[in-house]
Amino acid sequence: MPDIFRKLIFLSGNGYANAKNNSEKGYDIRMLRKQLCIILSLLCLMQLFPVLPVHAEEKEIAFILMEANTGCILKQEYAEEKRPVGSLAKLMTAYLTAKAIEQQQFSPDTVVTAGESVTGMKGAVIWLKAGDSITVRELLLGLLTGNANDAAAVLADKISGSADKFVLDMNAAAFDLGMKSTRFTTPQGFDDPQACSTAKDIALLCQAVLACPVLEESLSTWRILILNQTVELVNENTLTRTFRNCKGLKASHSPEAGYCLAAAAESGNMTCIAVVLNAPDEDSRFLLAKKLFNTGFAQYQITLPAFAEEFLRPLKIQNGTEASVLLELSSLPALTIPSGTQIQAVMVLPDFVRAPVKYHQQVGRICFYQDKTLLCECALLSSEEIPEITICSAGKKILHFLFS
Repeated sequence: MPDIFRKLIFLSGNGYANAKNNSEKGYDIRMLRKQLCIILSLLCLMQLFPVLPVHAEEKEIAFILMEANTGCILKQEYAEEKRPVGSLAKLMTAYLTAKAIEQQQFSPDTVVTAGESVTGMKGAVIWLKAGDSITVRELLLGLLTGNANDAAAVLADKISGSADKFVLDMNAAAFDLGMKSTRFTTPQGFDDPQACSTAKDIALLCQAVLACPVLEESLSTWRILILNQTVELVNENTLTRTFRNCKGLKASHSPEAGYCLAAAAESGNMTCIAVVLNAPDEDSRFLLAKKLFNTGFAQYQITLPAFAEEFLRPLKIQNGTEASVLLELSSLPALTIPSGTQIQAVMVLPDFVRAPVKYHQQVGRICFYQDKTLLCECALLSSEEIPEITICSAGKKILHFLFS
């Protein structure tokens, strides 16, 4: 118990009566009264203005800028940190639909009948009912332009037979695309503690989606009417109408994921993908994406590394039917680098290799550097097969030498 309260209790009753006759103790009482008034005032203030609990700090925005044609990452921040991505998951639903069309399982004009999975569908919808007929093209527009959850359900049923089986296909496709930190739990991308991805993984998905011509219309449409002009779709991705040369993709928002955006734009021979996750408001995701696009197009260029093949000397072979083998350079990849940057090539090659040597066996590599940063490696390959020398092959070689 605080000393001041002990003193007050002591001074109440007899202690207080004795203190009245003592001026020094009277002074103490007045001081204690003042202190008590201060304490009571502070207690009242604490009731009126309670101390608010400290909340965990919100995560920073995660983003990435990738050049789609080369796969080069130009800028990134928290790009490999797992985050909820909300309905950006619909990009995978669209990708699987495009692949099914490529495999001729159906066409964009195929008419699909909605099943019971659309009944009671929450969130954004195009008001499909069980038994309604709709084309695959309209479902894709509903899915990507209108963010329709019932469209995702119908496509999942059409492709895999059920939403659960479709989710397995989504995660299998994510694995094939190298999306190592991604897990999907619904075709729609509903908020789920088990669902997650990263800005880098979503960029890889966008790269694959952009390679599907059948999705071009639904990715980049700003506004359209479907279902006999009865349903209007308006794209949440406003860059489709406000940013020059935007190739579309998708915007989303949810309580768990915040405001997210996956967008693409092209300029010259470059196509840039910008992914923004966990933005605090609607506008900030678009502003950041525009800034990333402008940086990419202004400060970077696509180039093909140069290497003169006359520098490729024959490689010595030990114990082979031939003393050396000519080398070939595997195909050179295009690179996205800062404008004006010089690329250096370093050849890594052993003094010799032992036979046998297979045709197009890798025997060395060419490393391309920007300053001290390794950009890529290209394989050096043998131009022919060189068998291991044997007694028989050596005898034939000697006879050929003697009688030729």
